[in-house]
Amino acid sequence: MIPLSPATRIYLAAGATDLRKGFEGLSDLVKHQFKEDPQSGHLFVFTNRKRNRVKLLYSDTTGTWLCAKRLFKAAMHGLKPMRPPRCAF
Repeated sequence: MIPLSPATRIYLAAGATDLRKGFEGLSDLVKHQFKEDPQSGHLFVFTNRKRNRVKLLYSDTTGTWLCAKRLFKAAMHGLKPMRPPRCAF
């Protein structure tokens, strides 16, 4: 179980992530996309394009966790990137 304190932030990567990436690849995304330290103790969430796979990156005092889950249905369908609004004249 990942302990979440009130100070823990949860970051969700916008858009699709190549989930073939492992510890180093996702840590690089955290450094460059979020401008955060992957060993900060915050939780970083990544999904693929179909939203049927999820990876979590989390670091504690003993090391870094990389958790993966394959969803049977696209359970994260509500997290699709928003489209810009259309103007009707």
